[in-house]
Amino acid sequence: MASRPSDELAGETPVESIEDKEALNVAPEKPYLNYSAHIHKVLTQAHPKATISANAMEIINSFVNDIFERIASEASKVAAHSKKSTITAREIQAAVCILLSGDLSRQAVSEANKAIHKSFPPK
Repeated sequence: MASRPSDELAGETPVESIEDKEALNVAPEKPYLNYSAHIHKVLTQAHPKATISANAMEIINSFVNDIFERIASEASKVAAHSKKSTITAREIQAAVCILLSGDLSRQAVSEANKAIHKSFPPK
């Protein structure tokens, strides 16, 4: 009995090399940004005696990455809507106001403005 093509594919090894992934149009893995050092620094500023478990840190880090991606995506849409190719602080501020609710967006914008003025003082 002749072998079927599906029988041949079933015994193949998984795609290992980069060339094989490119040939199959598999998207490369996105780099995973780790904010744990920053999260720990903020935690110790707010509550000096508090600690955080590795599992909780992983969850908070995942949350920060998710919010970052959402804000970047929305800021990109805002820039495209205004026919600009550059995302500036104004587009990011608009994205934050769109994504976050009332008081949270006002607090985020206020803290961002404080950080910008601290880093780049007006002349």
